[in-house]
Order: sequence, then C-alpha cells, then structure tokens
Amino acid sequence: MILFLFISVVCLAFGMEDRDGFDIARREVLLRRIGHELLLQSGDSTSRVLPVKKIGENEYQIRFEKELTFKTDSLVNTTQHLLAQDRLAGDYVVNVLNCSDASVAYGYAISQNRKDDIVACRGRKQPTACYMINIQFKPRNVNTAKRGYLLGSLPFLAFLFFMLFTSVKPRTAISEVLPATLPEALPETLPEVLPENNQHTGMIALGAVLFEAKHRRLIINGTTIDLTSTETRVFSIFALSPNETIERSRLQKEIWEDEGVIVGRSLDMFISKLRKKLELDPNVNIVVIRGKGYRLEISV
Repeated sequence: MILFLFISVVCLAFGMEDRDGFDIARREVLLRRIGHELLLQSGDSTSRVLPVKKIGENEYQIRFEKELTFKTDSLVNTTQHLLAQDRLAGDYVVNVLNCSDASVAYGYAISQNRKDDIVACRGRKQPTACYMINIQFKPRNVNTAKRGYLLGSLPFLAFLFFMLFTSVKPRTAISEVLPATLPEALPETLPEVLPENNQHTGMIALGAVLFEAKHRRLIINGTTIDLTSTETRVFSIFALSPNETIERSRLQKEIWEDEGVIVGRSLDMFISKLRKKLELDPNVNIVVIRGKGYRLEISV
C-alpha cells in the first residue's frame, strides 16, 4: 500500500509539472511574437528575432539580430495584447536594456489589477540602437504549492517504508561493531583529512585588489566588497589569467553550460557589475575585446 501511495503521489506531481511545461513552452512562442511585432513596427521585416533566453526561474530575455527603434506606447500595447493569451501570466515587469552596458533604457510594470500598473514616458520614440528586452513574471504560487505538498509528503512515505523495513531487518549489536572498527579507523583517516582542508585558504593579489574566492569578496585599499556566487566564479577565471584575453564562449561554457544549464543570465550584466566594483582601483579593470571576449587589465 505504501508503494502504491508513493507511485501515485509522484505521478500526480510530475503530471502537474508536464502541464506547466506546455504552458511555459507556449509562453516562449508568445515572447518571440512580441519581438516579431516590434521589428515590424520598427520597419524591419527581414532580420531575425534571436532565440529567447530564460535567464531566471520566471524571467526571459528577447534579443534581436539588428538594431531597432520602438515607441513606448506600441511596446506596452503589444506586450499587454499578446501576454493576455498566456494562462500563467499575471503581474510582470518589462525592462528594455541597452546591449552595450545592460543599463535600463525603458521599463514598466503591468498588474492584473489595472490600477496597480506602472507605465511612464508614453508617446516617446526611442533612438535606433541595440536593445534586449527582459520580461520578469510574478511567480504563481498555486501550482507550486500543490506540487510542494505532494512532493513534501514523499519523506513521510519514505519514513513509513523505513520503519517497515527496519522492523523486520535483523539488527547487529553495537558492542560487536565498535571494538572491531573504531580503534583502527581513527589513526588512518585523520592525517589524510586535515591537510586537504587547508589547501584553499589563500588570496590572489591583483594590483591593489585582493581576491578571496573562498569568502566571495574583494578587498581594495582596505575596503571589503562582497560578491555573489556567480560574480565570484566569473572573476575567478579572470584572476587566474590576468592580462590575457578570455573568450566569451569560454566564460559561458565554464560558468553555465558545464553545470547542465541550457540558458544563463546575461554575461554582459555580470561583467558590468564587476567593473563597477573594481572602480576603487583605477589600475585594475575588465576591458571588452570586440569580437573576442574580455581581459582583466592590470596596470603596473
């Protein structure tokens, strides 16, 4: 009976996940349609909308092959019209970013309750430039909670199964195990474990910048600057190869693809944040090598 309940709960949970998976795939098609409509409104009927990137659990990025211009009213109306067809879409925030530095060129928020909408700068035409559009949806907690309750019951079922199993499994007396294993295990394992734990405590000095990956921070002229986990991993690659060009494809592969993530947050955004955090030392900077990638330059 326990096995039957276990299988039933798993099937229900993943059945809900399959239905949500279809709706998410349909959402990505709608996002591509938004990009297509903006290109047409910009007078471009030939260039491509690049593949939609999922940069967060509920955040997507629309990118374009060529530069474009757009009217703020048209963008707001297009997103509202198309995302009204998304069953999972409720509240969402739209940010139009400049490709060069990931700064926000225009943004607005749409709510199911229209009086909570935040839309400014209507009727203004934006200059022709390279833009990418980030759309972040407010998480819908209904299905997530249901799936959480279902999957949360699995440990309880596992506990029942464990109790049933251990009630019939022969037990070995503790007094028979300890004398035979404990005295021999301690002297053999301790000398091997302790040196290994002391190998990752150093810092990397880059000009006036001290980089401490273990604690995810930079120390510049006595000022401590905290880094996020992703910023730490990106900067580690630069720190191990100062004054060398790091290809963009290598950064994307080592930071995201090697962990099995199909899409990742915009690399340019992380580079921009790291450059701002290095401003305390003018002799250390991350520069863009056009057509190749980036380089951590350290001036003597």
